[in-house]
Amino acid sequence: MRSYDEYCAIAKSLDVVGDRWTLLIVRELALRGGCRYTDLRQGLPGIATNLLADRLRELEHAGVVAREDAPPPIATTLFHLTPRGEQLRPVLDDLFRWGLPLMVEQKPDDAVRSHWLAGALEVILSDHSPEQPPVAIEIRTGDQPITIEAADGNVRIRLSAAERPDLILTGEPQPILGLVFGVRSLEAAQAVGVSYEGDPGVIERIRGGFPSPAPA
Repeated sequence: MRSYDEYCAIAKSLDVVGDRWTLLIVRELALRGGCRYTDLRQGLPGIATNLLADRLRELEHAGVVAREDAPPPIATTLFHLTPRGEQLRPVLDDLFRWGLPLMVEQKPDDAVRSHWLAGALEVILSDHSPEQPPVAIEIRTGDQPITIEAADGNVRIRLSAAERPDLILTGEPQPILGLVFGVRSLEAAQAVGVSYEGDPGVIERIRGGFPSPAPA
């Protein structure tokens, strides 16, 4: 692990989490909880096996990650964030918000995982009509369905199909996120392949909150 050799809190933080892939390992553990080594590999497409092992050792040494032997029937090693590692969650939330304007474009070779999208949805969406009955929106994109539930002023995101969705959106992640965040109309989303079943009006219940980048 390289060091900036600076007596600065930012520099010392980057000494721990500033290397390539390190903060994305923290992201996986924050979004998914305890993970097997194979779970981390699946959530970090492109990382070399030896590099993942090195980064995990460094994070363990820094007190950010711990490992434990899970009991049967799992009977394998699980990695999880320590209390010190959990303190990075607000940092991840702010990076989700800061980085969303950069997702206006999606490159053809960009990897997609549904739990990454769920992480962004969770920190941005809010229930604008808490007095109304609960609604559920199912998003079919990525590698798993995502359900957005709004009720009593709260928005809950989970990785599974909705039991009785009010709306189902199917298509590529970029136009669906644009639709949900309020930067793309339904017609524009349909024009690039998004389809829907149910009442598209329920999107207004949770729509908006998309952070705009600061002007240059």
